[in-house]
Amino acid sequence: MVSVLSNESFEETMMFKAKQEGPPAQEILAQVYTALKQKGYDPINQLVGYLLSGDPVYITSHNNARTLIRRLERYELLEELVKSYLTQLS
Repeated sequence: MVSVLSNESFEETMMFKAKQEGPPAQEILAQVYTALKQKGYDPINQLVGYLLSGDPVYITSHNNARTLIRRLERYELLEELVKSYLTQLS
């Protein structure tokens, strides 16, 4: 059975609340960034590849980086990146 949303559903803003468990996303991103850098990869390109595809092969296994990043959902990583970027703007 397919559920169809009425037009009214698109006129209200939904609240999105991420719950935090385990190490902070900022800490994990920093460790993954360092591991990618140490192995000679461009950390920005590798992280973007991972965020877009969800495929962990973009992240090195060096220093357990691949295991670390998989502890977080991609939306948690994106939330941390957006929060950090916007905080620097103000």
